[in-house]
Amino acid sequence: MTSSHTPRRIACLQPSATVILAAVGELDRVVACTKYCADVVAELAAQPRIIVADSWTAKAEQILATQPDLVIASIPYQEKAVVEILKSGARFLGFAPKTLADIYTDVATITGLVGASDRGEEVIAMMQQRVERVRARTANSIRPRVFCEEWGKPLIASQAWVAELVEAAGGDFLGAPGRQISVEEVARMDPDILIAAWCGAGDRVPLEKVVAERNWQGTRAARGSRIYCIRDEYLNTPAPTLLGGLDALASAIHPELFAATDGIRRISCASSSTTANLRR
Repeated sequence: MTSSHTPRRIACLQPSATVILAAVGELDRVVACTKYCADVVAELAAQPRIIVADSWTAKAEQILATQPDLVIASIPYQEKAVVEILKSGARFLGFAPKTLADIYTDVATITGLVGASDRGEEVIAMMQQRVERVRARTANSIRPRVFCEEWGKPLIASQAWVAELVEAAGGDFLGAPGRQISVEEVARMDPDILIAAWCGAGDRVPLEKVVAERNWQGTRAARGSRIYCIRDEYLNTPAPTLLGGLDALASAIHPELFAATDGIRRISCASSSTTANLRR
């Protein structure tokens, strides 16, 4: 693909696309992105882009104003948001990854469109190697049972790619990935480790309040002081950002094997109402 055939003005309505383009040195093509993209991609601080609504709330007039030749969006989006994107008249590329394999395909697709296939393959290989290195280190370890949630009300388990990362990090993922589950069912499963990574919440999930409101103080996770918040983008952005989530999961699940890392917050639950915040 020659440079004349590649999109030069891209509007990214999902952080994962912005992260992927940044990873292969093609961020200059991004003329517009969401506020969440700006939160995840540090390079945007030096070169601010036009901020537009995301895949869930897309507006045709905002997209038109940026004059893109490609719009990249991703699930979740509402039907009316898709209509707004199509009304803009720009080419539209939509993604709906579920697994790590899907994410690798998305990386290859996006980088191929901008003529950076070789760099895209390098990114994919790097991600795969990191996952396999962690998997190899945990292969002979005891496997704690882990419940990881991407949203709190309603309670929704994290996506399938998070389940794969949990397994690679030496844990057993509880529940059906991406599905709603009751507070009572999680309590009955009695996980060894509880992890919250709420979409759009950064690392600000109120863990103490959540545990108290759900009456989870009696779970193995609470009794063993193994309740964590991991930064939203580390687990919910299907892009190389997930490697930060892998490191955080590994340090939470097997602290005897992996050093403490950034992007994870732990609370210690005692039998009384006293809780203490600990930074890992």
